[in-house]
Amino acid sequence: MVDLTKGQKEIIQAGGHQLVTGGPGSGKTTVSILKSAKIAREGLGLGQRILFLSFARATVSRVLEAIDEENAITREEKQRIEVDTYHSFFWRILKTHGYLVGFPRRLAILTPPNEVIALSAVRSGYKPASKLTDKEKVEKRAREGVERTRLAIEEGKVCFDLFADRVAILLHGSNRVRSLISTTYPYIILDEFQDTTADQWRVVQALGGSSTLIALADPEQRIFDFIGADPERLNQFQAAFAPSVHDLADDNHRSTGTDIALFGNDILRGKFRQNEYRGIGVEVFESNPNQAYASLVGLVLQARRRLIEGGRRDWSLAILVPTKRMTRLVSDVLREPFGSVPPISHTAAVDMEGPILAAEIVAFLLQQGTHSGCFDELIELLCSYFHGRGGASPTKGDISEASRYRAALAKWNECVAAVRPTPGNSVLKNTFAVHQASAALVMTGDPDVDWVALRAILDTGVCSRLNDVAREVRNLRLLERGTQLRQGLAQDWRDTGGYRNALTITRESFVQEHFAMARKPESGVIVMNMHKAKGKQFDEVIIFEGWPKRVRREIVANPDRIVTGNVKDGPMAQARQNFRVSITRAKLRTTILTPRDDICVLLKSELR
Repeated sequence: MVDLTKGQKEIIQAGGHQLVTGGPGSGKTTVSILKSAKIAREGLGLGQRILFLSFARATVSRVLEAIDEENAITREEKQRIEVDTYHSFFWRILKTHGYLVGFPRRLAILTPPNEVIALSAVRSGYKPASKLTDKEKVEKRAREGVERTRLAIEEGKVCFDLFADRVAILLHGSNRVRSLISTTYPYIILDEFQDTTADQWRVVQALGGSSTLIALADPEQRIFDFIGADPERLNQFQAAFAPSVHDLADDNHRSTGTDIALFGNDILRGKFRQNEYRGIGVEVFESNPNQAYASLVGLVLQARRRLIEGGRRDWSLAILVPTKRMTRLVSDVLREPFGSVPPISHTAAVDMEGPILAAEIVAFLLQQGTHSGCFDELIELLCSYFHGRGGASPTKGDISEASRYRAALAKWNECVAAVRPTPGNSVLKNTFAVHQASAALVMTGDPDVDWVALRAILDTGVCSRLNDVAREVRNLRLLERGTQLRQGLAQDWRDTGGYRNALTITRESFVQEHFAMARKPESGVIVMNMHKAKGKQFDEVIIFEGWPKRVRREIVANPDRIVTGNVKDGPMAQARQNFRVSITRAKLRTTILTPRDDICVLLKSELR
């Protein structure tokens, strides 16, 4: 049984709406699970459940694991606690009742990569976001919104950005649907409540009319202002529902025996109370790529050895970096370190548009189609890859490349139809050669072996674009044992004697993966940007930032820093919050790696 603090006991005993605040590792999740068990014993009717909602699947996995390991909760009580993400919960409502807000009866999810492709025509008409005027940004957002709505209403393809808005409209407009949900879930726990957007808050307002709400929040961990989180959200919750308020700010259960939480709080306040902090290390490196990455690799190897020798089961080591670009750079270094250092096995949490669209190309080639339009379909998938791999900001180069490929395909097909040789200087010549090589591959029926063999053909082939595809798809780990994709491909082989439906199976597996709740928390070495670490926890954390580029001793560029440009500018509240979140992900130790000649401005008073 968990040894509860006085504050946690008060939370479990209190009734009505509640707001539970506290810092990282303060026990908000643990006490909410124990509170749920008490409600399951005493406060539910037949068929009713408690709903626990979180933003991140990683948090959901951690909550499910915590529920499973809590011996004080009976099997029957566990079965009445339903843990889900906001996205998944909203989608279930839309699938059943979406027709009430104008959607067709049959709906499909427009996944982020396919949303990017669908919006690329709109986005390609604008300059990069950093160069747009405020008026142009508003106009661009409006045109994107119109196209998202059209796709949903006319084609039944609903993107994630529409989920909360349409569910809010539905719940505020239908007493019957609202009553149905509240009857099923009379108690709803809202994790990371401080980061709810305006649309999500409207959903919460509707649900709170009939269901009892328990909001878990860290006021100092609001790092998603850029997507609509409002600093007034907790005050709005109190004004709307008059909850009892419980503060666990002084508790720390994640990194007990260290000063990690204390250091994170001192970063937030900009004032260091100690010269040294247990569990916190600050290391410096020389400002050049070779020495910077050598310092990082050395620290990774040391930390990995510590964790292995410590006998920790399913140990985890996170390398957190400030930018998406740096995630890829660090992953590349770990994959191919320098000198005699062997590759360091790891997972990289990169933006998934490029890898997913690359996986669709590999899956299509697994099908080894021989029909007349097969090559055309490959080129169309490659064009979709160009349109979508850059996410919400496709580059002019990628848009031009897609247009170039489509024009080349038209000429190619003219020659084929006229029984003339295809152009010898066509951009498609090398692509066609790799396509032929993939069609000649002898498959084994083992999805993992065949996928890797096909990826190798793309990686070593003469088409540089497909070389890029092979590199992108390495960022996916969907063929491990027991995964949806592996099982689907294996069954397809048994049913058809080949991978005849590999593309469909792969696309469906990505949708299933997005909503999967049974994932184990991350283990091993994981590389991700600092924003993605929110809601997660690891045994050790290494925070690695970029370094200045100098000309004649003057800094001319300073990319990939924890603070933009490493320039002190006012209170820097958002940067401090981001940094604190990253620091406090660790249970045992956080190591910060910063350039010797331009120490992170948030650390300067600590290094004395």
